[in-house]
Amino acid sequence: MLDTLMSIDLTSLMQSTIRLAVPFILAAIGGLFSDTAGISSIELEAVILIGAFAAFAGAYYSGSLYVGLLCAVIAGILLNTIYAYMVVGTGASAPLVATTLMLLAIGLTNFFNRALFGVSIEVVRVKSMQAISIPLLHNIPFFGKVLFEQNILGYFTFLLVLAQWFFLKKTALGLEWRAVGENPVAADTAGIPVRRYRAIGVLLTGIFAALAGAYLSIAASNIFIEKMSAEKGYAAFAIIILGKYTPGGALLGCLLYGFADALQLNLQAMGADVPNQFLLMLPYVFTLIVLFVSGKGRRPSGHGKFFAGRSHR
Repeated sequence: MLDTLMSIDLTSLMQSTIRLAVPFILAAIGGLFSDTAGISSIELEAVILIGAFAAFAGAYYSGSLYVGLLCAVIAGILLNTIYAYMVVGTGASAPLVATTLMLLAIGLTNFFNRALFGVSIEVVRVKSMQAISIPLLHNIPFFGKVLFEQNILGYFTFLLVLAQWFFLKKTALGLEWRAVGENPVAADTAGIPVRRYRAIGVLLTGIFAALAGAYLSIAASNIFIEKMSAEKGYAAFAIIILGKYTPGGALLGCLLYGFADALQLNLQAMGADVPNQFLLMLPYVFTLIVLFVSGKGRRPSGHGKFFAGRSHR
């Protein structure tokens, strides 16, 4: 086992880490827009699945990956409009609504996948996104190949992390946003439209989680398979908690998860003398260990608390 670990190519391992972490980062950062405003992003799994299918179908029938991305965004917004209405608007239980949306997403994607593409041994494929090397930077030893040979969604993801950090920590609007999650009553008294901010947060979550799904079907691969989300939304939701509800913490948690996933794939490919089942559960074990060591963090004080507000809010 030790010999196998020592023989792994570090550059290849870190490239795989980044590639596997990107959908988790997109979903987790998207989920933070909801969570920092006080609304649970437990619906991530459903949005990732619907986004993956919408992106694939859009790209297949239009011949354009960018149309596929647009279809994913629209699907994510539509699904999370339902979630926002039920949870933000009526105060329905977030886990209950998320479970319902997950069942809806599974049913819709399975039905339309078979209706549009049929059931066949031959796999329907689209042209996937290609890596874009940034001139000069990709020639930097080690870091160049790891960081600067990503596809457009990969670059967008890391810029999104920086943008969200700046928004939440350095802008007046970000301060209001966090106030909505911490104390919605006080925020409302100060004239901040609490319900509007929360609804927008849920819709932003829908956009970025759907892009995470698009990454799975038209960037990391070129196919769609049923239940393609494969619990990634639930993992991203856990990573938000692991990262203590901060963009930087979520990024580190996603990279850790991506590293564990990349490590188990490399060990399987190299025929490590370890039970296959143990390797498959390695990412989850890593996540649980770090979660146990770091603690769950302090979520916003108003998180999960329904706020009816005043009628004009």
